[in-house]
Amino acid sequence: MKNIFKAIFFISLFLIFIFSILSASQISNLAKLSFFSDKLIHFLIYFYLTYIGLISYFHINRLFLIFLIFIYGFCIEIIHFYHPNRLFEIFDLLSNLLGIVAGSLLFNLKFFFEKY
Repeated sequence: MKNIFKAIFFISLFLIFIFSILSASQISNLAKLSFFSDKLIHFLIYFYLTYIGLISYFHINRLFLIFLIFIYGFCIEIIHFYHPNRLFEIFDLLSNLLGIVAGSLLFNLKFFFEKY
């Protein structure tokens, strides 16, 4: 089962990257999102990535995996800085970070309750 989660994790990373480098106008209804909706989507994406990454049980330290997921989001924001139709937004990074923290907390709660 862990291999399925690993495959889902890497496919998700790929799809998120593809959607992140497309112009907002190429993704229907993306340009119409409010500030709050956009940040909620960032939160949910990184919540999902973190949780899937952690339940995949990669052979690396959990904190290092969480750090790598954050760096992944940071690199996408750097790409947005240079992308002609995207913007670097610090609030996107903050939303990513909050999603990462929430995903980690959910995993730790699940891990805690499975243990007892």
